[in-house]
Amino acid sequence: MSDDWRTDRIGSALRGENPAVLRRLEAGFAVIGDVQFLPGYSVLLTDDPGARRLSDLPRRRRSAYLADMDRLGEAVERACRRLDPAFRRVNLEILGNTDGFLHAHVWPRYAWEPADLVRMPVWLYPRERWTDERFALKPRHDVVREAIGEELDLLATAE
Repeated sequence: MSDDWRTDRIGSALRGENPAVLRRLEAGFAVIGDVQFLPGYSVLLTDDPGARRLSDLPRRRRSAYLADMDRLGEAVERACRRLDPAFRRVNLEILGNTDGFLHAHVWPRYAWEPADLVRMPVWLYPRERWTDERFALKPRHDVVREAIGEELDLLATAE
């Protein structure tokens, strides 16, 4: 499969062609992040290709999207805590400064992170962390990917 899905992440998710999709949620798609320098990094994509910001969604869909963000955040937290005893917390962010579609970042944070970065925003990590092939999503990340998917399923049945 080519990387064409990256140019239309939401459309490719809606068509079932986005290989990063973990689960379909009520108002979006839980996807594993393209980079994994913080294992478990995930993103919640909206299922509305026209939504550029949270306020573009009708109030009911907005609430559903935020509930999906909460569910993905909890799933990442539970999976990463189970897989790595150095797990500390998750950071949830809706920024929209680079990609012009509504999405939320779910960043797991770990005690093993560099001391000068562990308490700082992820965006302050050096550029090479974002582009180095060592941190690109690969089959070796299937364990964390599957763990997050399992937690999403468990949280769905608990509702």
